[in-house]
Amino acid sequence: MNIDPRTPVIVGTGQLNQRCAPLDARSPVELFADAARLAGNEAGADLLARTDTVATVGIVSWPYADPAAVVARELALPNVTTVLSATGGNSPQLLINEMGRRIAARDADIVVIGGGESMHARWRARKEPRVELSWPTYDDPPCTDRSGVDTPGTNEWEIAHQMLEPTMVFPLFESALRHAAGRSIAEHQQFVGELWSDFSAVAHKNPNAWIDTQYSPAEIAQPTSDNRMVVFPYTKRMCANIDVDQGAAILLTSYETARDAGIDPSQLVFLHAGADAHDHWWVSERPAIERSVAIGTVVHAALGASGLGLDDIARFDLYSCFPSAVQIAMQSIGLRGRWGGDDRPLTVTGGLCFAGGPVSNYVTHGVAQMVHELRADPGSFGLTTGLGWYATKHSAAVWSTTPPKTSYQRVDPAATQAEVDAVPHVAQARAYSGLITVEGTSVAIQRDTTPSLAIVIGRNAEGQRVVANTRDEQAMRTMCATPWEGTQVEIRTDGTTNIVNT
Repeated sequence: MNIDPRTPVIVGTGQLNQRCAPLDARSPVELFADAARLAGNEAGADLLARTDTVATVGIVSWPYADPAAVVARELALPNVTTVLSATGGNSPQLLINEMGRRIAARDADIVVIGGGESMHARWRARKEPRVELSWPTYDDPPCTDRSGVDTPGTNEWEIAHQMLEPTMVFPLFESALRHAAGRSIAEHQQFVGELWSDFSAVAHKNPNAWIDTQYSPAEIAQPTSDNRMVVFPYTKRMCANIDVDQGAAILLTSYETARDAGIDPSQLVFLHAGADAHDHWWVSERPAIERSVAIGTVVHAALGASGLGLDDIARFDLYSCFPSAVQIAMQSIGLRGRWGGDDRPLTVTGGLCFAGGPVSNYVTHGVAQMVHELRADPGSFGLTTGLGWYATKHSAAVWSTTPPKTSYQRVDPAATQAEVDAVPHVAQARAYSGLITVEGTSVAIQRDTTPSLAIVIGRNAEGQRVVANTRDEQAMRTMCATPWEGTQVEIRTDGTTNIVNT
């Protein structure tokens, strides 16, 4: 078949973990550079030395104005274009989709995409005996070629009700999913334990996983001394693990460059299509907190641009910071999972809880692992997704060792966003007194197992969204034992926050 010479292909990948004393640890940019070298070695043909663009996922564990410029110097790459993404787990996929467009348009030819995080070393350095890390921050001017948006994920009213940390927000989605499925608390904890046990089984076989222990459903769902309840209904093993030092990189180029360099055709993994969009930005304005319009939109847009249907995909890597993220994706995309008779893998890494959650850079690891899975199963198709903020920002892409029927398609972001924006927003009631029907709850649990704060989200009789808190210990313990979702509770307000009447 005739292959568009500008079709983007991955020719090399690199992943690594770092476990050492803080003073021996390499910085985030050094981890990215090390991963890029691994990708270059895998590609061969000296392609890394010819790189013209370095695109870095935003780094959180150390400050850099232009980390891609630092990586370019580490790799001795002169005169490269540097790109920096916004914060968010969708960022690697968004970068890949955009760099694929640039390659197709001849605005780039060989691109290194990835990042690194040294959060494990940072946190260990703060423990006694404390040590000072001496990694340089460099004096590069800020990167001007930016990808994505850094708009905060919550508004001032949501923040006033503690909807800020992901560990407080994603449990709201989880409890809403539980209610929509008609499960009791015990039944849903068992379901999530089984889902996450499957993910840990994949991590167990992943040589690049940070945690390779295979856990049973009970070892995930049941609180213990080493698996405490963090925010009900999530135990520690249900939460993304950002306490990692990891680097990952992919080497993306055009088909003609790979061909002319003599790269083995069996090593090429083609980027077929990519799509991006965000949901209604504020969680409290979404039509249903247990669903995502945007992820369904971008996945089906990428599939449609590839000329494929959902049944054509052999394996997925769904963004998996928390169990609710995977379930939201499944419902919004139309995946049944093994409970519905569909045994296709939902992850190729084991996910952010087990394989590792290096802040915004997980998807680079997911794509790198997908490349190896597809090479081992030539002709099959894979789909990867990325998620940013509170199931807010979404990106997806389709991959295969089989080239596209036409050429790479970067779905117009304006088109996907218009489709999402056409869905009506839910009005926020803000300061409110009266009855609401509860949609979701989350309860923060201290290390001594005492509940400390709960968020309750629901609708009033007018259909407006209401957010409230309670610190009443008995009420919070009740939430953890008997579902509040679907019931009515009374809310009062002091004008600054809403409080559950107990």
